[in-house]
Amino acid sequence: MRLSEEVWGLITARGASKTIPLKNMVALNGRPLIDYVVRAGRATSSLSRLVCSTESKTIADHCRAIGVEVHDRPPALAEDNVPTLDVLLECLEGLGRDERPLPEAIALLEPTSPFLLPAHIESCVDLLRRRRDADSAQTIVPVPHNNHAFNQRVLRDDGVHFVFPEERRRHYNKQLKPAFYVHGNLFVIRTRCLLEKRELLGALSLPVVIPGLYAMDVDGPEDLALAECLLQCGAVKLP
Repeated sequence: MRLSEEVWGLITARGASKTIPLKNMVALNGRPLIDYVVRAGRATSSLSRLVCSTESKTIADHCRAIGVEVHDRPPALAEDNVPTLDVLLECLEGLGRDERPLPEAIALLEPTSPFLLPAHIESCVDLLRRRRDADSAQTIVPVPHNNHAFNQRVLRDDGVHFVFPEERRRHYNKQLKPAFYVHGNLFVIRTRCLLEKRELLGALSLPVVIPGLYAMDVDGPEDLALAECLLQCGAVKLP
């Protein structure tokens, strides 16, 4: 496999969204949602190429109009239950058919993460390049206390029960609970991990901790409204 030292940004933007029709093109504070990750990708020196994988003509036409390269995704890979790994593999294998070497790594830019910052990209790429033993780097966010796994409940026999009752008894307050994290807004993955191991994150994925507000995922109408509020009140600062 011939690889360069480049890192490419890959935007996965299907048109067949259900929660908000054509969600990746919906207006957020007057701009299409997809434009936010495009702007972040262009503002970093780490990414040498920006490609959007989509099956949607509307998204493809918009990306070409703003100067973003488009890879035509097969419609079968735009269904609800298609793994992200399959989308990345198809795109890399398609891009690898030309004369240009594939990149050292791929930055997965998700249009539903509009608060991705160029600094998040730079940090993940830099960390991955400094740790040659790692397969990927990712942004993560500390789990808020109320959402901690040891505080989670299930309904059983018409009653409310802790999912992990023993752990809850031992870690009954915030100070006693171990720190848990969830995905932030970015994955940067070595190409060899994707194509040879057929894995999204690999055996060792390095963490970059970011503030919780910047990890917001715009999935439904309520998320979109909240994102508007965060931008308009200045709680989130974008370059």
